[in-house]
Amino acid sequence: MIFEDFMGAHETVLGAIFATAFIMGAVVNKTNFCTMGAISDWVNMGDKSRFRAWLLAICVAILGVVFLESNGLASLDKTLPPYRGSNFAWLEFILGGMIFGIGMTYGSGCGNKTLVRIGGGNLKSILVFAVIAVTAYFMLNPFPGTDKTLYSELFYGWTSKTSIALSTQQDLGSLLAGQLDAGAATIRMIAGLLLAAGLLVYILKSADFRSSFDNILGGLIVGLGVLAAWYITGALAVVSADGEMLSWTEYASAESWDMLEDDSDARPKDVGVQSFTFINPIGQTLRLALHSFDEPFVTFGVMAVIGVIAGSFVWSLISRSFRIEWFVDFKDFLNHFIGAILMGIGGVLGLGCTIGQGISGISTLALGSFLAFGGIVFGCAMTMKIQYYKLVYEEEASFIKALLSALVDMKLLPGGMRKLDAI
Repeated sequence: MIFEDFMGAHETVLGAIFATAFIMGAVVNKTNFCTMGAISDWVNMGDKSRFRAWLLAICVAILGVVFLESNGLASLDKTLPPYRGSNFAWLEFILGGMIFGIGMTYGSGCGNKTLVRIGGGNLKSILVFAVIAVTAYFMLNPFPGTDKTLYSELFYGWTSKTSIALSTQQDLGSLLAGQLDAGAATIRMIAGLLLAAGLLVYILKSADFRSSFDNILGGLIVGLGVLAAWYITGALAVVSADGEMLSWTEYASAESWDMLEDDSDARPKDVGVQSFTFINPIGQTLRLALHSFDEPFVTFGVMAVIGVIAGSFVWSLISRSFRIEWFVDFKDFLNHFIGAILMGIGGVLGLGCTIGQGISGISTLALGSFLAFGGIVFGCAMTMKIQYYKLVYEEEASFIKALLSALVDMKLLPGGMRKLDAI
């Protein structure tokens, strides 16, 4: 689509993202697509059906990115956040993922699920949303009157020292290209196709999954939603400027951008090739409010957040599933409060959530995204096992005993270190 000015392209992109997020919100509500639920089903019941739905979303997104890039429709080399960036902050990916995984367990769901639950009438999720917003905002923005952020105070001094400056980008194609004496784009395409094929074989070998309409629909729509966002921000909008055709993102970053001369604050924020992620965008909603809802602060992320909530709300009305829910007791409140803080911290530190890193990031084949995904799954599974041991054994199960037994169950410690009988 060709536009005469940037703002026309910008508004079209934001509208398209809202529509895509709206569909995702409705379908996720309808199908109960839930990444934390997927891990819970696997850990507590041995049922991997919803986990396969998550993998299906990843598979669809990978195949879509391979198609976009191999046909020259879009490039994901420079994205927001920089999934393929050459700064390989491996510790932050793993640690951020683990913190997020722990947080989403205490908060009863990831960032996306929080938005879906708000649309369905869950008042607990409004608290989770508010706490994530504040935490994520101050992870990136300084506290009033200072130049210090949560990230700089809690992490930068020690985690940044472990980062590795790579000579290439960190996606599998770029990392393997030098070893195989081939172009990064070619290796990226081959790696993506092989990974997607392997995932598809694993996903479809389950008869239970193949017979589950909701799991298939949820995985397909979430994966297609991630792909649609990559296409919308990377290829949909082109601006005709002074006889030169520039993409929406190229024009926004151009030094000759006409709005910049009049008012630098008028430049729309966070314009770039990007797909769905929900923790930093929840923080962006607070930034929008703090700037009196000025138009430049209405971002891709803000529209995605609003779209998911709206889609979930409409589906809950159509299906008559809208229910007002509140905290059972103070412990329930405290768990959600702590979980929201951890999600806000972990989601920013690890550059994404179960959707942001777990699907959008992995679709770029970025090594950091795989590490973050593993950290999220591990942190969530470990926390669930600890909670289960403490529930069954009550006073007998101290945190250390429950932790050691959980790690034995996960085959990360030898059986001799078990402190509680297996459950």
